[in-house]
Amino acid sequence: MNSKSSKREYSNMTKYPMIKPVFLFFLFLRIFFVGAQNTTLISVHVGVVLDLDTGFGKMGMSCIDMALADFYASHAGYKTRLVLHRRDSAEDVVVAATAAIDLIKNEKVQAIIGLESSMQASFVIELGDKAQVPIISFSATCPSLQGSYFFRIAQNDSSQVKAISSIIQTFGWTEAVPISVDNEFGRGVIPYLTTALQSVGARVPYWSSIPSIATDEEIVAELRKLMSMRTRVFIVHMSPSLGSRFFSNAKDFGMMDEGYVWIMTNGMMINRLISSSSSVDIDDMQGVLGLKTYVPITKELESFRARWQTKFRQDNPTIPSVKLDVFGLWAYDAAWALAMAAEKVGTTNFRFQKMNYSGNSTGSERLEVSQSGTELVRELSGTRFRGLSGDFSLINRQLQSSTFQVVNVNDNGERGIGYWTPKNGLVRTIKSDKNTSRHSTSNASLGPIIWPGDTTSVPRGWQISANGTLRIGVPVKGAFDDLVSVKHDPSTNTTNITGYCIDVFTAVIEVLPYSVPYEFHPFARPDGTSAGSYNDLIDQVFIGKYDAAVGDITIRGNRSLFVDFTLPYTEAGASMVVPIKGNTGAKNTWVFLKPLTWDLWVTSGCFFIFIGSVVWFLEHPINKEFQGSPRHQIGTSFWFSFSIMVFAHREQVLSNLARFVVIIWCFVVLVLTQSYTASLTSMLTIQQLQPTVADVNTLIKNGDKVGYQINSFIYGILKRVGFQDDKLRPYRSREELEKLLRNGNENGGISAAFDETPYMKLFIGTYCSEYTLVTPTFDSDGFAFVFQKGSLLTRDFSTAITKVRDGDKMKTIEDKWFKKYERCSNSNTAESSNTLSLDSFRGLFIVAGVASSLAILIFTAMFLYEHSHIFTHADTEASFWIRIHEILRVYYGKELTLDTSKKSTLQDGDYGIAAAESSLNRSCPPSSYSSFSDPAGPHIVHQEPVGTPNSSVHGGNLNPNGQATQDSSTHEYGVELISSPSDEGRTYTLN
Repeated sequence: MNSKSSKREYSNMTKYPMIKPVFLFFLFLRIFFVGAQNTTLISVHVGVVLDLDTGFGKMGMSCIDMALADFYASHAGYKTRLVLHRRDSAEDVVVAATAAIDLIKNEKVQAIIGLESSMQASFVIELGDKAQVPIISFSATCPSLQGSYFFRIAQNDSSQVKAISSIIQTFGWTEAVPISVDNEFGRGVIPYLTTALQSVGARVPYWSSIPSIATDEEIVAELRKLMSMRTRVFIVHMSPSLGSRFFSNAKDFGMMDEGYVWIMTNGMMINRLISSSSSVDIDDMQGVLGLKTYVPITKELESFRARWQTKFRQDNPTIPSVKLDVFGLWAYDAAWALAMAAEKVGTTNFRFQKMNYSGNSTGSERLEVSQSGTELVRELSGTRFRGLSGDFSLINRQLQSSTFQVVNVNDNGERGIGYWTPKNGLVRTIKSDKNTSRHSTSNASLGPIIWPGDTTSVPRGWQISANGTLRIGVPVKGAFDDLVSVKHDPSTNTTNITGYCIDVFTAVIEVLPYSVPYEFHPFARPDGTSAGSYNDLIDQVFIGKYDAAVGDITIRGNRSLFVDFTLPYTEAGASMVVPIKGNTGAKNTWVFLKPLTWDLWVTSGCFFIFIGSVVWFLEHPINKEFQGSPRHQIGTSFWFSFSIMVFAHREQVLSNLARFVVIIWCFVVLVLTQSYTASLTSMLTIQQLQPTVADVNTLIKNGDKVGYQINSFIYGILKRVGFQDDKLRPYRSREELEKLLRNGNENGGISAAFDETPYMKLFIGTYCSEYTLVTPTFDSDGFAFVFQKGSLLTRDFSTAITKVRDGDKMKTIEDKWFKKYERCSNSNTAESSNTLSLDSFRGLFIVAGVASSLAILIFTAMFLYEHSHIFTHADTEASFWIRIHEILRVYYGKELTLDTSKKSTLQDGDYGIAAAESSLNRSCPPSSYSSFSDPAGPHIVHQEPVGTPNSSVHGGNLNPNGQATQDSSTHEYGVELISSPSDEGRTYTLN
């Protein structure tokens, strides 16, 4: 009742005294009703177990208090009220457990909030399951914590391992060492972290576990062990108090300098360090990367932050350094969610029920069971609201993974450089996360980073060797020193190491994106001789005497069990060297057929016939040399075509079209004959060398002796394929190998030698005129560089080898050491072939065929056009085939019988005889055509224009002497006719 209404009621009572008893009655009812309402509030007892003497505990307690105050201020009509019972755990697991038991047994609490550490929560969770009391923690993040009544109002530590692995993958680091506290909090995340790192190709060579109560001496001892490793990427997951001492010692030990990478988990971030320890020095952590849960900035959050800061300073004036972090927000949301759940449970009787226990039960086993615990769990699990930390939603009684912010510790605090989201990975800003659906692992997604040592250069993440310089073992050998040569100069006391393998290694070093200091160490005894086999050298790398080994070292399966090999830098395979012998193929009876393939022979023959036919077709009407009997004409055509092959044809070609065809064909024949000559010459003179043995099976079958380089794995291969010990002869040098091959199998030598291809190339380069190489014979993986097992250099060197082999540098190195072999290769190729195929001349034949076909078409068109009168002026009753027959008679009837003196007047296309023939047809009746039905009938042999023809010639008559009369004004044509055999000697002349 406010003051205004009271004054009004008081004035009414004084004005109307009669209603005073009625007013008092209603006033009494109202007061009774309000009192009854206040007595219906249900108290829900809740225990709070925190380290109340620490800044973190005080922050959590203040957030819980403010959450309940804000909740009931905005929900004044709710019937339930949470009543808090505070207990100090004193940073001790036993004290926390004792406090929880006391709260459950004596205070009958319906829920417990707090339990700052995972170790405290681990034991209390069991108490909660027995008493059916919800245990709510906003800071116990260990993934192994499980319980039916346990609620984690925080992010599970396993939710951040993917964000850490994304950072590792972004910068290309291939190894990382986790450093955790040796308790449940530290151990719980390691399996998840290891799996996440392996999924991005990063190894975990070592896991450092530091006791929670470790002394500085113990921390330094562990740091010394970490410093001796090659890995320089460390992931720190421990309590804030231990973490502050750890980084302080790491800086003093020189491990916060350039080249190191430190990544802190969410529980180790700066706010928690400052809240937990007043002695934290940010300078000890300069350049460290870290993760922190991202909380969207809202007006409500900013308002609460300001109110909390004011209240906390008033309540704790002696602790000014504590700042509100996400754990405080989770504490606020946890208290708010519990108040909502308690209200939803409603008027349920919040009581405990006693259970029957055996007489020897302990105190913890005699706990009573909460009657409302099950309903409270159900309502709390389904609670949804927008909290200060974001959307509050529980799945399996814990908050789900959200966005993490990536920060870089610089100057006096942390600086945000990017974000990680479960959907898109690393992003520069949260806004960019909404515009892409691609999972990013690019360092371009992060802002500029200042690394330890105050540098912006991305650390390599590992150290080349313990002392900073790569110690490389080099084999010492006397044979094949073109590959590796170790020579000591006593005068200067220096060792000169050269060879093909050394040059390749130097080229690979130059391609690497970073500098690698190295020094060669000959694998030799004090007297300069070899200290052992290649397997012994591999063992020295395995035990750590050498960081790597360079030389003619072959990749073998048994060796890879102890060391790592790079990709091979030489061609794989083992080869066989055998003596060479003369080529008997040069004495083959049919060797002249080998230069051309059978299809080229057939095509050439067909074109010879075709070209001869074309020339005959074009020359027959006008060239006497292509006329005569059919046998004569066929023989002349073939003779002319084939004689062109040696350019010995004597027939004169008169037609321009025929000349065109002959020119094209002469060019084709010239190219074909010259190519044939060159190929045959190569077969008879150049290719004179063949291997004496072509395959291994022949050697085994014949029982021949073979050689192998001493101490080589080739010996084992030869034994496996079937060679007996008495058939195997070792050699130590090229000179010894050459002697064994020269002596041969019958004179105590060998028939063939086996070794890897590079060795055999060097041998052939020296003796290419006497021996040949047969490749490949056996499989091998080639030469490679050797590194210690798990060395991070292996991958980078393999990548660099690929770049060198793809470029010109490798060819230059091979030319330098194998150039002798290159000079011999062209003269010693037993398996090369000089046979020419149709594909090499297909274009020439197409040109010749098209030219010939075009000449035929042009000639045919001209001939038909010239004698078109046969189709236009002939008997209209004559059939088409009769006219074609007449055309063919005209073509075959033009056989010249002129004197040699008149041959020069005939040119291609000069068909004046057609005019005479036309005149004859016009001057004679159509029936006269029957006089030509006899093949031996009269033939027109020549006509010569005497004057200009005139239409009056049609009026002429034949006189008895065969002369046709004409007006004197007309021109004359003279035609000589030779009669048929029956009219032999008779001559008809047309004037």
